[in-house]
Amino acid sequence: MGWPASLAGVTEPLPEPISDVAVLSPELVEAIGALARQSPDAADTPPLSEQTLLRLTAGPPVRHLVSQQDDTLLGYAQLDPTGTAHTVELVATDPLAATELLEAAGRLVGPAGLRLWAHGRNSVAAQAATQAGWQPVRTLLQLRRSLTDLQDIADVVLAEPRLPDGVRIRTFRPDFDADAWLAVNARAFASHPEQGRWTRADLDDRIAAPWFDPAGFLLAVREDQLLGYHWMKVHTDTPEPMGEVYVLGVDPAAQGLKLGKALLGAGLRYLHERGLSTVLLYVEADNAPARALYERLGFTVFARDIQIAAG
Repeated sequence: MGWPASLAGVTEPLPEPISDVAVLSPELVEAIGALARQSPDAADTPPLSEQTLLRLTAGPPVRHLVSQQDDTLLGYAQLDPTGTAHTVELVATDPLAATELLEAAGRLVGPAGLRLWAHGRNSVAAQAATQAGWQPVRTLLQLRRSLTDLQDIADVVLAEPRLPDGVRIRTFRPDFDADAWLAVNARAFASHPEQGRWTRADLDDRIAAPWFDPAGFLLAVREDQLLGYHWMKVHTDTPEPMGEVYVLGVDPAAQGLKLGKALLGAGLRYLHERGLSTVLLYVEADNAPARALYERLGFTVFARDIQIAAG
């Protein structure tokens, strides 16, 4: 199937009820957030990622496609033109509205190189893309495990982490550690299409978020040198509060010191002491070493996010 020939160009106007909005109004931002929260899987796998939600207030080069009928919001799609391919995320009331948004995105940028992130088991975005003949190209797994019964990994979580000589764990200090963290994060995720491209603005957006707590942002340091980190997030908007292994990274220059396991254990211990009963994390499906570590620690697959490419 793929794209109709008439959608391959970028000169045709967008059909009603879709508009290309340069900057979303506060009312539209709230309406999009409400539509996302009403998604069937919103509690476990929201239809829009954290990055997309943060960019609801962004202007160009981010593009906002809005589908409205009278005063009713039918759907929203966000186009990210950065990186090697245009990526799109969307939320819609039904597969038809999702299909119209995908076709509109194709009109704007052309189908070549366009990729969609579909979140959740009942994603209308995934349904629309699959019906159009798009193909999965990347899978992000959400893993979970219980924090209430830790006897199987007691030596990892309940004991003090084992650290190399001269290495200690301390908490993140935004004004002091931001630049060093960005540098290590870029090296640790050099091959990752999103995480490795974080800027100071990306970091500052998270620091300003209501959920941010420096006590849950652990750094492994030797003197003043940052070697690795484990940043955690506590979700309070879920039916039951949950912890998340938000970002876990080690500087490639510090590989071999087994800091990843030590930092992971310290973070799980922190979440356990917070009284949380569940921890989640995201990992690329093809990252075999990371998956093996997490599976040894009792994590199992809970959900899948799929990136789907136009044919």
